[in-house]
Amino acid sequence: MSAQKPSVPKGTRDYSPGVMARRNYIFRTITDTFESFGYQPIETPAMENLSTLLGKYGEEGDRLLFRILNSGNFPGDADREDWLNADPARLALQICDRGLRYDLTVPFARYVVQHRNDISFPFKRYQIQPVWRADRPQKGRYREFYQCDADVIGSDSLLNERELIEITIGIFAALGIKCSIKINNRKLLSGIASQIGLKERLGDLTTSIDKLDKIGREKVMEELREKGIPGEEIQRLFPILSVEGGNQDKLEQLASILNADTEGTQGITEMNRLLKLCEGLGSPGQIQFDIKLARGLNYYTGTIIEVLSDDLEIGSICGGGRYDDLTGVFGMPGVSGVGVSFGADRIYDVMSRLDLFPGETLSSTRLLFVNFGEEREGYILNMLSRLRKEGIASELYPDAAKLRKQLSYANNKNIPFVALIGEEEMKKGMITLKNMLSGKQEEVSLEEMISEIRL
Repeated sequence: MSAQKPSVPKGTRDYSPGVMARRNYIFRTITDTFESFGYQPIETPAMENLSTLLGKYGEEGDRLLFRILNSGNFPGDADREDWLNADPARLALQICDRGLRYDLTVPFARYVVQHRNDISFPFKRYQIQPVWRADRPQKGRYREFYQCDADVIGSDSLLNERELIEITIGIFAALGIKCSIKINNRKLLSGIASQIGLKERLGDLTTSIDKLDKIGREKVMEELREKGIPGEEIQRLFPILSVEGGNQDKLEQLASILNADTEGTQGITEMNRLLKLCEGLGSPGQIQFDIKLARGLNYYTGTIIEVLSDDLEIGSICGGGRYDDLTGVFGMPGVSGVGVSFGADRIYDVMSRLDLFPGETLSSTRLLFVNFGEEREGYILNMLSRLRKEGIASELYPDAAKLRKQLSYANNKNIPFVALIGEEEMKKGMITLKNMLSGKQEEVSLEEMISEIRL
C-alpha cells in the first residue's frame, strides 16, 4: 500500500513558525489596543447549536454554514422520503444539530444572554478566534480564518461607534497599513428601500448592493432581477446610490430624497452626529460616508463600517456595525450592541505583500549559545536561566555539532546573536558574542552581553 500524500482541506492553511511570529505580532498589536480601551477577553466554543446560528445571516449566510453530522445512527434519524428526494436543506436539519461558528458576533449575543447575571452593562468584550464558512476558496478568501472582534453591548450611544473607529484607526496606524474607513447606516438603506417601494425586500437589496464594488452595477442589476425585483424599482434605486460629493454634500442630497421617511431621516441624523463626533480622527478624508456600503448580514440595524487597504485591492480588512436586537432572538430583547471585526488573515496578506512586518518579528530567539561539548553545558545553562529572567529569549544548540551547522541553524531561524564559549572564554569568565547581521565579533562579559542584545 503506497503512502497517502498529505494535504489540508481547500481554503485552510498550515502556519509555520515564521508565519506564526508575524501573525502573533498582528494579534499582540490588536490585543494591546483593545485592552487600552478597556475591552475584556472571552472565548466561545468552535461549534454552536444550529438553532443558534440559522436565520441570523440571511439565506446566503445559512448556505455557507459548516454543519456537523450527528454521531450515532444519524441516517435512521432522517425521514426516508427526504433521503429519497435528496432535499439537502431538509435533510441537513434532520441529521445535523450543530455547526461551526460563522462569525463571533452571534455566539457573543448568545453568550451575553446566557451569562447576563454575571455581566456589568455596558459590556466591552474582545474575542480572537477562528471562524468557518463553506465558501468557494479564492485569493484573499478562506474557509477557515481568524477574526479579532471588539464589541460594546448594552448602550445605544454613538460614542461607542466613535470609539471603535478610533480603535480601528489606531490599530492600522500601528501596523503601518494605510486605509480608508467607509461608513453608512442601515436606516438610510431602509429609507431608500421604502422610497422605491421595496421595504419588504430590504434583505435582498442589501445583499446585492453589498456586491456593487465587487461585481459591478450590471451584474447587481441582473441579480436583483433574478430575485424577482421589477425593473422599474431597480432603475429608481441606482440614481439614489449614485449621489456624489463630500460627506456632507451626499447627506444633504439624501436628506431631501428621504425627507418623508421617518427611518431614513433618523439614519441621516445619526450619520451627521457620528461624522461630527469623528472630526479630528485619522487623516483628512480617511472616514468616508458611502451610501453603497450595505454589509450583507441581516442583523445590522444602524451604523455599518468597512475598512479597505489603500495600497492593495484585497477586499474588506475590517468591518462591523450596530445590531439593536440580536440578543432578542435568544430571549433578551432591547439590548443594543455595536462592534468591529478585524480579518487577521487578510491583514497578514496585506502586510506580507507590502513588506510591513518589522524584522524582529521573524524570530522569537535573540541569542543562540554554540554547543562545544558536555563540559561547558552546565556553565551555559546557568547563563540561560539568567538571560530568560531578564526577558531575553535564548537557547543552547542541543548537540555538539560542527560550528558551521550551528551557525546555519541560527541563520535559518533569524537569530540575531550567537554566543561562543570556548576554553579561553571560560577561564576569563567572558563570552565571544557574534552579531549575525553585521558579522561583528567581540569578547564581552555577561552584563555587557545582556545590554548589547536586549531589545
